[in-house]
Amino acid sequence: MRIAIDTTPLETGHKDRGVGRYTKLLIEALQKYEGNHSYHFFTRGQKVPKNVDIVHYPYFDPFFIALPVFHTLPIVVTVHDLIPLVFPEHFPAGIRGRLKWQVQRWSLGRTTRIITDSESSKRDIIRLAGISPQSIDVIRLAAAPAFRQISDKEVLKKVRKNYDLPEKFVLYVGDINWNKNIFGMLKAFKIIKSQILDSRLRGNDNLLKKLKLVLVGKGFVHESVEANEINAYIAAHKLDDDIVRVGGVVLEDLVALYNLASVYIQPSFYEGFGLPVLEAMSCGTVVVTTGGGSLIEIAGPAMVVEPNDPDDIARGLMDALTMPVRDRKDSIHKQSVWGQQFSWERVARETIESYKSALA
Repeated sequence: MRIAIDTTPLETGHKDRGVGRYTKLLIEALQKYEGNHSYHFFTRGQKVPKNVDIVHYPYFDPFFIALPVFHTLPIVVTVHDLIPLVFPEHFPAGIRGRLKWQVQRWSLGRTTRIITDSESSKRDIIRLAGISPQSIDVIRLAAAPAFRQISDKEVLKKVRKNYDLPEKFVLYVGDINWNKNIFGMLKAFKIIKSQILDSRLRGNDNLLKKLKLVLVGKGFVHESVEANEINAYIAAHKLDDDIVRVGGVVLEDLVALYNLASVYIQPSFYEGFGLPVLEAMSCGTVVVTTGGGSLIEIAGPAMVVEPNDPDDIARGLMDALTMPVRDRKDSIHKQSVWGQQFSWERVARETIESYKSALA
């Protein structure tokens, strides 16, 4: 097959975000594992390369016109999620946004096949866009190969020092959108810091005094309405000394942060996939997550808590933080085994199968 792929996400502000990482890793995986096909690239505004068999748009935004209105070649598009449409009260589109969604929905209905990351997102696409389930392929993502357990203690020591991190901390990586449930996480952390939740912790006040919450993501350090609300909550509850806002980090540091964390928390109300869960598992970090949207599909042996209940999030975190060494090793091993089913080799293979289906 001669395959054209739109690489626009690699040329925009999405380069270091989810859709950019997906586009980059997909291209690398296709070239590595499915090298018997030829790949041709273009960006928005450029003409689709000549003499190709199929065109793949690896991104979709319901409120931004990205798909071609007219086309003659088979079209495959990746729709990671439709969260803004699932929760319109939290993601107001405005008149223009609603009009653009009507155009996008029409264009989506004219594509040959749709790739999505989870069964949860597939259900949303069927319900909200009216797409036939037979036209949708679920291809679950995987952590990038860079995410692994680090044995070099000097590397970890350096990163710990650079970010001034304590021996024990809870890690969160991601955006600050409503669906991420940042306030539920902050409330749970406040509970942990304000009282001993379990008799096993009595006499172990040092854990509560030194424990920090480390927040990774550009949204935490850039000016926005959401960031201001988060900062106001942190200040009002006197949590500033216990929270580290890291902002964006380079890949090598992110891998080390996962390795150093005592627990990784993904508190989301809803996700189209939830890649940090698999990244943390790959780095040997005990994971606490919810069953929101697709997360229940990838949680596996992770601890699952109720996103609407800060007390339950706090309970899950404390269970993970106070886990006996043997249980922690067992949990990490189970997560590692679980995570092996998610690989970019499989993503590449299943993506090629989706292309073949589009050409059939």
